[in-house]
Amino acid sequence: MNLNSEIQFFVELRLVDKARLLNLFLHELAEEARTTYGPGTEQVHDGAHLRFVNELTHRLTRVVEQLLAEEATRPADDVVLRMLLAPRADKVAERLVFNAYGRAIQGFESYDTTVLMGP
Repeated sequence: MNLNSEIQFFVELRLVDKARLLNLFLHELAEEARTTYGPGTEQVHDGAHLRFVNELTHRLTRVVEQLLAEEATRPADDVVLRMLLAPRADKVAERLVFNAYGRAIQGFESYDTTVLMGP
């Protein structure tokens, strides 16, 4: 994954599409977090990474809110993408994020996509 090209892609999206992509990422990240616990409420076997996902979710839900409100004080696009996609010392956390981001970006379609129809 090329961080700079991901940043450039994100920068070019409309605000609503940035929010949609981050929301889709959060959905996929929650799916990844399911690997940190078992079926019972007492069966958390990777609390550190479950906490990591929770903290990242906390930060990104605020960014989504700021995008939708068009707040000028929101973090810059490159800061958000670097927070997500920069290499991490914790390779398990990095894998959680990369897996979720990969599925999110693969399933994402911008609403303003123009479709050209041939004759």
